[in-house]
Amino acid sequence: MLGNFLPKAAQRLTETTSLAFLEALERCAIGAIETAYVRRGTGEPPLLLIHGFDSSVLEFRRLLPQLSAERETWAVDLLGFGFTDRPQNTNFSPQAIREHLYTFWKQCIGQKVILVGASMGGAAAIDFALAYPECVGALILLDSVGFTNGVPPFARYLIPPLDYLAVEVLRGRTLRLQAARSAYWDRTYASEDAQICGALHLEMRGWRRAMVVFMKSGGYTFTASQIAKLDLPTLILWGAQDRILGTGDAEKFQATISGSKLIWIPDSGHVPHLEKAEITAQHILTFCQEGVF
Repeated sequence: MLGNFLPKAAQRLTETTSLAFLEALERCAIGAIETAYVRRGTGEPPLLLIHGFDSSVLEFRRLLPQLSAERETWAVDLLGFGFTDRPQNTNFSPQAIREHLYTFWKQCIGQKVILVGASMGGAAAIDFALAYPECVGALILLDSVGFTNGVPPFARYLIPPLDYLAVEVLRGRTLRLQAARSAYWDRTYASEDAQICGALHLEMRGWRRAMVVFMKSGGYTFTASQIAKLDLPTLILWGAQDRILGTGDAEKFQATISGSKLIWIPDSGHVPHLEKAEITAQHILTFCQEGVF
């Protein structure tokens, strides 16, 4: 049964993978904020999956079942994103996201995790790992933001009503379809079901305001100078045909993070965890088995 906090558009989903994932979606109170997450599987240390910009845990609908067959796996909607509540007068800056994620980790997991960040989630994972090294045993970056911010630099200077109008553009069906097609190397993955998954969180209360606040904060502009400070086992997985970030940052991450390992995912765009979920999961699980965290 789908949670009553989900938008009605969830009823239009048809793919069994999407429906099964949403049926597993739960929420718990982190402070005053109802926070959406999925938890499946057993085996330590657990994996914690962090989604990308203007996205939700649904982007892990194909990857999490593969991982949880062998290891305890969590996916959580960050503060201001997905199906996590967006209370009025809440700060949705990267610093607030980091603190909320730490409280979630402390309340729900409470042991070292292998942190997996996709796109903007990679920057959030880097920020979290540096701030709370006692929480993270290893890091996995999927086509990660970090050197590239992902938020337009002019966004922080927008004033009302231009800020809300700029964010509203993100809701447009044509733009979202173009973005979805660009994210995949094989564009047949940009199905109607995939489009519903990618836009479902837009109907959550407070979406516009949270996006405005986050974008005007500047996003993860500060991570580029911090990446070299990472001192933990790191796996970099990158779609060989990434049309969103390109491929240059993959080698830049490898050169900057001491001892890191880079693996290319062939025939995959910006979202190998959706397009090549089985291969991506195999690389993650092998890294988990080989590493000493």
